[in-house]
Amino acid sequence: MITAYPNLLAPLDIGFTQLANRVIMGSMHTGLEEERGGFTKLAAFYQARAKGGVGLIVTGGVSPNLRGRIAPFGSELSHFWQVNKHKKVTKAVHQYPTKICLQLLHTGRYAYHPFAVAPSKIKSPISPFTPSAMSVRQIKSTIKDYAYSARLAAKAGYDGVEIMGSEGYLINQFACIRTNKRADEWGGSIENRMRLAIDTIKAVRAKVGEQFIIIFRLSMLDLVEGGNSWQEVVTMAKAVEKAGATLINTGIGWHEARVPTIVTSVPRAAFSWVTERMKQEVSIPLITTNRINTPDVAENILATGQADMVSMARPFLADPDFINKAAQNKADEINTCIGCNQACLDHVFAQKRASCLVNPMACYETELVLEKAEHPKKIAVVGAGPAGLAFSVYAAQRGHRVELFDKGNEIGGQFNVAKQIPGKEEFFETLRYFDKQLDLHNIKRHLNSELVIESCAEKLKSAGFDEVILATGIKPRKLAIEGLAEGLANNKVLSYLQVLRDKVEVGKRVAIIGAGGIGFDVAAYLSEKSLTNNLDAWLKNWGVDKSYQQGGALLNKGEIGKNMPVRNITLLQRKSSKVGKGLGKTSGWVHRANLAKHAVTMVAGASYKRITDKGLLIEVDGKEQLLKVDHIIICAGQESNRDLQQEFVDAGLPVKLIGGANIAAELDAKRAIRQAIELAIKI
Repeated sequence: MITAYPNLLAPLDIGFTQLANRVIMGSMHTGLEEERGGFTKLAAFYQARAKGGVGLIVTGGVSPNLRGRIAPFGSELSHFWQVNKHKKVTKAVHQYPTKICLQLLHTGRYAYHPFAVAPSKIKSPISPFTPSAMSVRQIKSTIKDYAYSARLAAKAGYDGVEIMGSEGYLINQFACIRTNKRADEWGGSIENRMRLAIDTIKAVRAKVGEQFIIIFRLSMLDLVEGGNSWQEVVTMAKAVEKAGATLINTGIGWHEARVPTIVTSVPRAAFSWVTERMKQEVSIPLITTNRINTPDVAENILATGQADMVSMARPFLADPDFINKAAQNKADEINTCIGCNQACLDHVFAQKRASCLVNPMACYETELVLEKAEHPKKIAVVGAGPAGLAFSVYAAQRGHRVELFDKGNEIGGQFNVAKQIPGKEEFFETLRYFDKQLDLHNIKRHLNSELVIESCAEKLKSAGFDEVILATGIKPRKLAIEGLAEGLANNKVLSYLQVLRDKVEVGKRVAIIGAGGIGFDVAAYLSEKSLTNNLDAWLKNWGVDKSYQQGGALLNKGEIGKNMPVRNITLLQRKSSKVGKGLGKTSGWVHRANLAKHAVTMVAGASYKRITDKGLLIEVDGKEQLLKVDHIIICAGQESNRDLQQEFVDAGLPVKLIGGANIAAELDAKRAIRQAIELAIKI
């Protein structure tokens, strides 16, 4: 069979060994590294990806010493007794033709503990602790620690290490004047500032020998003021190659950068151009990364010579069999990463175990296991939103006979609303995946079904269904505001479903009641133009200079793209806390910044007094004001849609509720899909 991805699946000879293909599973901390018994689970996690065909795995970051730990009990490899637990991981992976490298990461001033150290005593904006400036003795000791950790990694069976030199961690902190104010041989010129990186590579190479992979993660775009110039990055890259690195991986942005680099609104392969530019400067293989989530995107990068390898981290959370499916020309069966960060990075930053919104089995391989059902049932699933779709597929995988009912004319439920939002087009991929899975598992679908509208319980019972799963989702919460009924009657007041789903025309002056996720989505829908398919416009909008005229590759403020507001929008919430505070940690700031770019006014602590023909009367800080608007859009939460539940109870048909039909408060697809698999395992 001729593969559609000849470059992606081509082996890579790196001299002393060969990689099975051009794909790296990039580093991602899971939280299993610190759990009791976590390495057994971690071994199963990585083994699933090795079985799925990836060429090389890079683990989550492990510190070479105590001060470099991410947190007080963060993962560290600096003692011989720690080797055995890592052997569980390498042995599991090496059952397949996959290589695995341990990432060595010293957090520097990003450490979440009081023992943090850095090149200079400068506090990070994302950590509460001010670091101590490292003495020369500490620097040299840290280099030895890197080398010793690499030696222990070799003893543990790793094929190599990745030295983390980007994303604003210690080595990156030394390399940039933003954080390195030293006046000794470790500061000043780029030759001095990059000394820690180069001496570390040399020390590691001397400790592990020539037949050991050393990847250096080089920050090619710092995206912060005080970041390196292009020539400084090139100088460092050439020195990294000369020092003995096997591969150079592309690092994009510091964690404190105000440019999004991984969220779903970032265009696919948004930064592969900088890797392509570096290919003109060095001869060792280069890896490109960030927002590469389909085989087609990856193949195009390799086919056009932008990089020698591609790194994907979250896509392997979403689907461990990504490579095997691509190799079998079954790309339409891949469960695509949508870049939401809700169950992966948001969990890690909250010190919880990572997983995946679209694949809750990620990092739970030993706990969420779909075994064949001893007594297969005939199950009716009512509602084809995320919860209903996921349950249908998982239950069918166990051998149950499943039929899916929905009153709409397409599957997807709330995902069909979400996919309309600028920057959330990836939701189309999830619906494509479920559509394919329904076909593969012979799940009969009944769309435009009157059963979901009226008297369905007896009909389903007479059709021989053993159980019903009610996944009918949510309905907008009703509010009590004076004048609301009149506003609804004359269409001055609209629900978010009327705007997003029904495409009701909205005026130029708008008030949005409710500043949760839906309120932000509606504001984005009414104010923004999607830039996910226009890379140059997206880069300019976020102030990234593709020509790299100054340090950090940032545009001057006057050159950043201006957005002319298409509407006058006011986003309101009753809570007095910061508007958007409840949004995801890794993506919330992006949503707030985008709305600010489009001049959306955000108001906290608002009381809704009255709706009139002229607009919305509110009270803030004891003062009343009239918002003269054309439309008021209600985004004030949801209620569970359980209208059909009693029918099933009365008919004596077992019924279980999942997703929004179960609990509407703070509803998200992550919880809905997780509930779906948990129920599918039990039923």
